[in-house]
Amino acid sequence: MAERKDPYGTYNFLVEIEGIARASFQEASGFDSSIEVEEHREGGENITTRKLPGMVKFSNIVLKWGLTDDHELDDWYQQWASGDPAAKRQSGSIVLLDRQGQEKKRWNFVNAWPTKLTWPSFNAENSDLAIMTLELAHEGLKAA
Repeated sequence: MAERKDPYGTYNFLVEIEGIARASFQEASGFDSSIEVEEHREGGENITTRKLPGMVKFSNIVLKWGLTDDHELDDWYQQWASGDPAAKRQSGSIVLLDRQGQEKKRWNFVNAWPTKLTWPSFNAENSDLAIMTLELAHEGLKAA
């Protein structure tokens, strides 16, 4: 009888960004890439085109977390928004954990910088958490 292998849940993960210590995130998304298709017409072939691989494109990573007194990611964004020459690109990882908290998969991104920051919306009629959203542009994502 074969051993049963259950898929991993999406709820147990952590985010590592070099130089920035963050506790927990509610959501992390945008882990995809696509290869552009370049069509090339060859002489003598009048019916179809050849399709060749082009550049690889990566979506921006989107991180969401509950607003706290920790403002490192907000400060990082503000450095870029103000044109601070000391603003640095950072590399990092999104790490999937199993139910026991052991690392099972890692997605490493390189040369990221914050491109969009969304502060929470407020509504006196509900008790939702105040959620911050940060979007990171980067130059590559690789599963490890």
